[in-house]
Amino acid sequence: MDWDDLRHFAGFVEAGSLAGAARVLGIEHATVARRIAALEARLRLKLVDRRGRRLVLTPDGERVADLAKGVATEMRRLERLAEGARSELAGTVTISAPSAYAGAVLAPKLARLRQRHPGLALRLLGEARTASLDRREADIGIRLSRPEAGDLTAIKLGEMAFRLYAAPAYLAAVPEADWRFIGSEGAMAGSPQQTALEGIAGDRPFGLRSDHVEIQVALAAAGGGIAILPDFMTENDPRLVPVPPDRPALRRGIWLVVHSDMRNAPAIRAVIDGLRYGAAE
Repeated sequence: MDWDDLRHFAGFVEAGSLAGAARVLGIEHATVARRIAALEARLRLKLVDRRGRRLVLTPDGERVADLAKGVATEMRRLERLAEGARSELAGTVTISAPSAYAGAVLAPKLARLRQRHPGLALRLLGEARTASLDRREADIGIRLSRPEAGDLTAIKLGEMAFRLYAAPAYLAAVPEADWRFIGSEGAMAGSPQQTALEGIAGDRPFGLRSDHVEIQVALAAAGGGIAILPDFMTENDPRLVPVPPDRPALRRGIWLVVHSDMRNAPAIRAVIDGLRYGAAE
């Protein structure tokens, strides 16, 4: 059996569609379909039925899918084990992080790290969603909460402080009782900082919302209202001031998360040290 065919079938099962599997695997969806057809021919079983525009698993497909998921999990574990055993300080490491933090804080550290280790190729992904370490969508994840499940190692990099910010002209023109607020939506809608902002706002309305903190900064700077923003994006921005200056900050931990199987691979270790200390020896 060609195990690669099984891997593509497992990717289809996990993603739920040919297009989703192609996105995760980084290939064309026609390749996924061809691999599934090859697996069906090898097993002499019909695994997938086309119903209209949807592909659904047959009963045989359901049984094979259960086995394929287990095999795919073990194959990824084997890949991580092999990666962790390699001695060369080279290869590609993918880091996933919140986009604003990635650009402002991580990018300079990774640029310096790449200069020190020219054999490394680094990919820094701003998260549209949380990348899966299990599926190797990323090797290292930067999170604002510590993971509670999985065979993962979490290292605290520090804390992110959030405060209320607004444009000075807005504060001068609008009394506190009439303040309008700039809120979060999408992946940030249930975040601790949004919950805190809702408590502060009370009955006062949210006039503007965005799913990107960079846009919230721009809205606040343009006089759109009061936003809760991370200090690293605002403390040197002359367009914004904290509201009020002495309000205690909301603090969230910043966690570097890596699969435990891979944490001692030289390339991974170099990136971890580079992100913790600013450079890797």
